[in-house]
Amino acid sequence: MAEIPHSHHHSRGASDAPAGIHSHRNIIGFDEHGIPTVILKAGHGQEEADDPQAFIKDYTNAVAEYRKTFPAKQNVIDQTPDPAVREMLLRLEQLGVDTAFDRFDKQKPQCSFGLAGICCRICNMGPCRITQKAPRGVCGADADLIVARNLLRSAAAGAAQHGMHAREVMLALKWAAEGKLDVPILGEQKIRSTAEAFGIPQKDRPLSDVAKDLADALLEDLSRTVPGEYKTIAACAAPERQKVWKELDILPISAYHEVFEAYHKSGCGTDGDWRSVMQQFLRCGLAFTFSGVVGASLATDSLFGVGDRVTSKVNIGALQKGYVNIAVHGHLPLLVSRIVEAGKSEPMLALAKKAGAKGIRFYGICCSGLSAMYRYAGVIPLSNAVSAELVLGTGALDLWVADVQDVFPSIMEVAKCFKTAVITTSESARLPGAERFEYDHRHSNIGETKALAEKIVRRAIESFETRKGLPVYIPSYEVEAEVGFSVEYIHKRFGSMAPLAEAIRSGQILGVVNMVGCNNPKVLYEKCIIDVADVLLKNNVLILSNGCASFPLMKLGYCAVSGKEKAGPSLRAFLEPDLPPVWHVGECIDNTRSSGIFAGLAGALGRKMYEMPFAFSSPEWGNEKGIDAALGFRLNGISSYHCVEAPIYGSKNVIEFLKHGTLETLGSSMNVDTDPVRLGEKIVGDMKAKRRLLGWDR
Repeated sequence: MAEIPHSHHHSRGASDAPAGIHSHRNIIGFDEHGIPTVILKAGHGQEEADDPQAFIKDYTNAVAEYRKTFPAKQNVIDQTPDPAVREMLLRLEQLGVDTAFDRFDKQKPQCSFGLAGICCRICNMGPCRITQKAPRGVCGADADLIVARNLLRSAAAGAAQHGMHAREVMLALKWAAEGKLDVPILGEQKIRSTAEAFGIPQKDRPLSDVAKDLADALLEDLSRTVPGEYKTIAACAAPERQKVWKELDILPISAYHEVFEAYHKSGCGTDGDWRSVMQQFLRCGLAFTFSGVVGASLATDSLFGVGDRVTSKVNIGALQKGYVNIAVHGHLPLLVSRIVEAGKSEPMLALAKKAGAKGIRFYGICCSGLSAMYRYAGVIPLSNAVSAELVLGTGALDLWVADVQDVFPSIMEVAKCFKTAVITTSESARLPGAERFEYDHRHSNIGETKALAEKIVRRAIESFETRKGLPVYIPSYEVEAEVGFSVEYIHKRFGSMAPLAEAIRSGQILGVVNMVGCNNPKVLYEKCIIDVADVLLKNNVLILSNGCASFPLMKLGYCAVSGKEKAGPSLRAFLEPDLPPVWHVGECIDNTRSSGIFAGLAGALGRKMYEMPFAFSSPEWGNEKGIDAALGFRLNGISSYHCVEAPIYGSKNVIEFLKHGTLETLGSSMNVDTDPVRLGEKIVGDMKAKRRLLGWDR
């Protein structure tokens, strides 16, 4: 196995003296916020730099400082930018209903060993934790190895989560093509263009055959066991990047294999080299990106169509009394599409009206709603995962349909309080006390999808009847948002990528940021996202957004045409007359759309992506998928920016590797600052530096 080359920490204005990951002069340092960074300690000898006692004292102090930045629930109530969130937090507090913010307060102070990443629970000889007294675990693993193994397992879990999402939509495409699933294939153009890139024959072949071959190719990349070409990478990644990844020996065999190998490699007594473990971390990042994200997006757009730009109502105030109100929550689009279709049918509407309802309305929580809103008119996005309990707390919902991922178990307690029926639709994600309207483990009932959807809508109507007379409290906050931006929309709007690319080259647009990710009570809820966005827009940076981070941007007017007033003068001029300053591209897997826009812009200007003034930011990331999402862009040479630290305090080597060690090899770094304004300024400063290197200084 080729070793990952030693890399150097490049600080602007600093010496270019090597600070490789194995350097004895390379020790940990911390900024004024307690965020760790690896620095050169000139004038200090090897003995001091390698003193584990001094290092443990340093990171212990750093963790203590970091914990001081965590807000309390009252801070959220006082400072969260969405008045509907504030109002519902106070409402549920009066009713004695716990939320994620109450539970976060009760967890404090969070474990310092967990925050540092130096608690190991992999085998039953432990758990072990690294202290001054015990610098190694029972098996001999030191802090570097323990932190690296924990990080790898998080990346593998994220790859598995998005990979299972991908499997569902790939199988749906395959079964629709084979006729096993009675769902129309709507994305002909996406299938044709993707098949061409994959080298799939099309001449004189029906669309269904081409779609089946595409689904099979995507599924093979997901689950290949015998090493071979990763077709999605070969077809969709820039040749320059493929060369880099091959030289680093991080090209994956398949998503399943790399997750399998990650858990094997990180097991007790298997791989004892933290550098080897981090190499597998990079492989998991590529598998996550090209199967869990790109593959999932290609299959989704192929089956359900790309959709188009539409105007949508947003926020809790869009809920309406008197209707059969159905919320869809999770990530899987198949059953959601059929539920919406069933709910709009005349027989179901007649049944709802017979029960006394005005009609049937659909609302989206997390990515199920984001995927549906620009494909099926009238699916209204309300909330990301962290504030889902607040939506339930209105008492306005009759049925909550949960599929997979980012569905907190706590929603059951709130649903019980308001007699909202909860249904789960996947065997992978059950909730104690919920009703199960599921595909079975082998999908043997996939052909009954329409009947299952109708059954779910009928259950919503029944719930409406039984809930009549229950109190409903809906904060009066709703806005409109423009959603459904994509590579296809940009070409339709501008004719090509050239006008947008020229605006970037000329400086009318300083750069482009993809702002995504989940939310995290370690920072002020949704305020970090808004604060970063304000800095970027003021400096004429165009923002792309998808997933949970997009909710505050939608709810607070950043995705509205009127939101261009928040932009700097040159960006505002470009957006005239009818473009918002934040372009909402969709659900979490629609990071593919953002990377496609990045690639198209770089190509239009004859540049590599890593050379361009692009950035990835997930200010409030909180789950395992978040580390992979950032890694996906970093592998493409685009730096990432965050307000929440990864659990890596305990290893100076992993800190260096994750944050700056790949700057030379991949062209990107990971940047963390708990102050969102300063994080935004860092993004702007780095974009200006890239523009200077390109000779695009104004």
